Amino acid sequence: MTTARTRMPPRFDARDPAVVADPYPTYAALRAAGPLCRMGPGSWGVTRYADVARLVRDPRLGSEFPADYHRMSAGDGPAGSFFGSIILYRDPPEHGRLRRLMARAFSPALVRRLRPRIAAMVTELLDPAERAGRFDAVSDLAFPLPVMVVCALMGIPPADHERIRPHALDLSKAFAAIVPESDRPAADRAVEWLRGYLGEILDRRRAEPGDDLLSRMLAATDDDGAVLAADEIVDNAVFAFFAGFETTTNLIATGVAALLEHPDQQRLLRADPTLVPRAVEEFLRYDGPIQGVARLAREDVVIGDRTIRAGRVLILLLGSANRDPEQFADPDRLDVTREDNPHLSFGGGIHHCLGGYLARVEAQVTFETLLRRFPTLTAAGPARRQTDGTLRSYASVPVAVGP
Repeated sequence: MTTARTRMPPRFDARDPAVVADPYPTYAALRAAGPLCRMGPGSWGVTRYADVARLVRDPRLGSEFPADYHRMSAGDGPAGSFFGSIILYRDPPEHGRLRRLMARAFSPALVRRLRPRIAAMVTELLDPAERAGRFDAVSDLAFPLPVMVVCALMGIPPADHERIRPHALDLSKAFAAIVPESDRPAADRAVEWLRGYLGEILDRRRAEPGDDLLSRMLAATDDDGAVLAADEIVDNAVFAFFAGFETTTNLIATGVAALLEHPDQQRLLRADPTLVPRAVEEFLRYDGPIQGVARLAREDVVIGDRTIRAGRVLILLLGSANRDPEQFADPDRLDVTREDNPHLSFGGGIHHCLGGYLARVEAQVTFETLLRRFPTLTAAGPARRQTDGTLRSYASVPVAVGP
């Protein structure tokens, strides 16, 4: 007879069209079935908040995967090799060294100084919407804004922004859990082009340093006087393009879509704009940009009544954890007034997202400006989702604005 201990957990396919459209009913069923679900070969998904919150900080789990894993997921080209050097996939002691150096360069003070420029960028991007009476929250705002901001952060000339945008978009294809064969050439070209472009910028910064992210990365040293190697700066600067725009793009797009679907919450924000920072945290919880993060078990780990053996991959399902009723009251309801909101959308522990502060600032400025400038925001057509199950993203969110 099958017992609770021997019964196999259910399977979960993040690329199932029904899951891409709305993963949250599936997450609820998975949490009810147990703390684990089966994913790819040798991979387990973790479904519940308490387990995910513990495991994102567990030193027995690592982010540094073997080279074969990256070749399997992204191919043999530049994209596959790129993952071996970026901070996202490094473990201690190398992760600590890289993070200390990058954190000193990617400081909140630098981001705060950018806030007036971010506000000016949002205003510029929304000017055509005022004339046209409509805009697309993705193509007209959520995608161009973070690219403009990360370029400003790196000191990249505005004249080059249009050259960079298509490569930044193709770069995002490299971060799928498994990059489809059809996307690999574009992802490889994007990594190769951005490496070359940023390498040239770095050469200029060595001769004439400024107060931008690249100059700070060149100048940063740790307590022992160590500096970042040139290839580490280039690849981690390329990664900053992804970290600096992809999460923010999806945060803004999903936040706008949520306000269109919940006009009562939009009215609350209009009545009290001081709720915007709290609303941004709720957008992150309610429909977070990153639905899961992969970790490699370096030692045996017990989850529920199962032992996950060393060498297995755990997918920490952040999107499921953020809707767990054991942690959040009425978790399937969007509530921009929510106070107790310890969501996991930026991960936790040593791998907590370095760009989280920047994403929050950009989103806050965007929603403050939208609500102040336009008396109404309503859907101007159906929103269209992207098809990658790792990220909650939109291809289009048409918006009609009031005069």
